Amino acid sequence: MSGRRLGAPWRRRRPLRTRLALAVTAAVALVAVGVCAAAFFVVRGALYEQLDLSLTQSARLAAQRNPDSGPATLAGECRFLAAPACAEVVPADPAHDPAAPYLLPVSPAARAVAAGTRAPYYTDIVHAGHPARMLTTDYTKGRALQVALRADTVEKGIAEAAWWLALAGAAGVLLAALLGHWVARTGLAPVTRIAATAERITATRDPRHRIELPPPGREDEITRLAGSFNTMLEELEQSVTAQRRLVADASHELRTPLTALRTNAELLARGERLTAEQRSRASLALGRQLREATGLVNDLIELARDEEPQLLVEQVRLAPLVEHCVGAARAHWPGVSFRVRAEEGVVVAGVPARLSRLLSNLLDNAAKFSPVGAEVEVDLAVRPGGGPEVTVRDHGPGIAAGDLPFVFDRFYRAGAARALPGSGLGLAMARQIARAHAAELVAEAAPGGGALFRLAFAAPG
Repeated sequence: MSGRRLGAPWRRRRPLRTRLALAVTAAVALVAVGVCAAAFFVVRGALYEQLDLSLTQSARLAAQRNPDSGPATLAGECRFLAAPACAEVVPADPAHDPAAPYLLPVSPAARAVAAGTRAPYYTDIVHAGHPARMLTTDYTKGRALQVALRADTVEKGIAEAAWWLALAGAAGVLLAALLGHWVARTGLAPVTRIAATAERITATRDPRHRIELPPPGREDEITRLAGSFNTMLEELEQSVTAQRRLVADASHELRTPLTALRTNAELLARGERLTAEQRSRASLALGRQLREATGLVNDLIELARDEEPQLLVEQVRLAPLVEHCVGAARAHWPGVSFRVRAEEGVVVAGVPARLSRLLSNLLDNAAKFSPVGAEVEVDLAVRPGGGPEVTVRDHGPGIAAGDLPFVFDRFYRAGAARALPGSGLGLAMARQIARAHAAELVAEAAPGGGALFRLAFAAPG
């Protein structure tokens, strides 16, 4: 039994850089070896083609010089190129062979050429201890002509070509290895930076790290990946910052109501020392503070999701919804007058309960800042060439120019609002609901004083 644990991988997967380097090296090396091999066969074929051409010319010269020669040897020992070749005449019938032995080997194939039943051919032989190449061709009727030339120079040339091409192939493989390493290192450098950045973020839990990008004009797929990674890090940083700010703000906002709850609870625990009126006031205060704390916690839970729940969307008629929300606001703020102008027949796609929450938050905010007896104006109309729009205007102190960019931030409360009840989450929740309904909610200073909130829905498609 092997000492390897069952289920454990028997071989680790190589790193991506190593695999890429090996792939590039193998591809380039394969091309280099293929080119060298092809060059070897081309050189070998060219040398043999030259040798065969010399054999053909030698055979033609031998036939011209000895047109009527019988079966016999026409020339002696084979020579190199550009020298007389050894030649002999072979009859088709072995009975007509001369008494002297043939200089070149005679085979049945040569008899077949002499008889005219086979085409001329080339063959490699060894003659007198030297490599040679022989041509067997037709000579006269019933006879064949064999011509041979030594192939020492050809074999030597082929061997030298093989040596140099093998050396070139080895150099090509080495160059391929260096090139593969360089390509892997250069091509995966951005990926390495991405991995290093991710590891730093994992180790430090700090999403402020970014990947350094090349200058403009040198973008590629890896650069786009790094840019997307940086964008993701920015979103992550914003999300982490928002969560930390939400926790810090929530702990700060919850500290006061929890302290008041604990105080009233401790006071009621000593009920025997209190009068009936004091116990009643403490009980009422405790209930009110519990409701405020519960509402604050519920608002925090909804805002912490950072998105609207996927509820059933339906076609909502805005005029009845506005009237309903204004009626509830009148009951909650009896000292404030509400005036409504609502255009009938306006319909949007949305969730009625969430839109009601949005409008209620806007109306509560306007009523909270309105002096006693002042009027809150609510208008519903369709913008020319656009979609429905709901405006809520109060005649209170208005919003300072320095506060306008922050009125929708969580827990943000302007200086004039710090003494008023509320947690600072209503407008933040209103904008979140508006965005979930593809609507835009903005705040601006109203002409003549006061604040104006404008809820603009997208035009129907």
